[in-house]
Amino acid sequence: MTQLVLHIPHSSTVIPPEIRDQFVLTNEALNDEVRLMTDHYTYDLFVSDNLKDSTVIFPVSRICVDPERFRDDAQEAMSKKGMGVIYTHSHDGSRIRRDLTETERLRLLNEYYDPHHKRLETKVGEKLKTDHKCLIIDCHSFPSKSLPYEFDQSTDRPDICIGTDEFHTPQWLTGECVNLFENTGFKVALNKPFSGSLVPGKHYRSNKGVLSVMIEVNRKLYLDEANVLKKDNFGKIQKAIRDVLESLQKRFYPKCSSSCSSWHICPKRGE
Repeated sequence: MTQLVLHIPHSSTVIPPEIRDQFVLTNEALNDEVRLMTDHYTYDLFVSDNLKDSTVIFPVSRICVDPERFRDDAQEAMSKKGMGVIYTHSHDGSRIRRDLTETERLRLLNEYYDPHHKRLETKVGEKLKTDHKCLIIDCHSFPSKSLPYEFDQSTDRPDICIGTDEFHTPQWLTGECVNLFENTGFKVALNKPFSGSLVPGKHYRSNKGVLSVMIEVNRKLYLDEANVLKKDNFGKIQKAIRDVLESLQKRFYPKCSSSCSSWHICPKRGE
């Protein structure tokens, strides 16, 4: 059994009909906001057949509720931009949502945020039962040109961004991810233009057996961003990403002998 868990939080374009009235945008404007903010086709890019059962996908658009944000806006830096766990503002700072009652806010968290994090926690728990170790791959994509809400407005964007957490992403894991992508010919950056990697709250900053690394793919590599269509080379990019995940599965073992008990790059694997 693989020790990997794939987390796909931002691939959905679904706006549930029952909350459509919360948004103050026209259908056209709302659809355009969804287009810009969605990590299109990340499931197709990352998830091979052998990883389907190890994948947790958020079922609705991040514009409704963002599972990558802290539940408490007081802990979330993006809440200052109106893009905390429940978005009130768009990529360019304009208002997209009416004021919600506390009841409406709690209903969104109870129906979407909490069940998703429970599913992720459960999936991680299944892996921990086997070898007390789990590696979360936080799967994302990002636009080729920065959007106004982003903290990093650099024009020189990498092909692949590797996001890390100082507690859950050891240096050897970071280095291996960078090497695997660079050896395939990609330009790679660390925590640029985005940083961090998700870990379930139960294990956050407390369980070193839970590792996490974020992989962000520049959409220009595989997507016609204006029309949300896969480019002709989609299969090539998909294979490159899946090959990296396969290498991680083959080379990262929590235990390879009776005297070895920690995560590491195993020289006897993946040869």
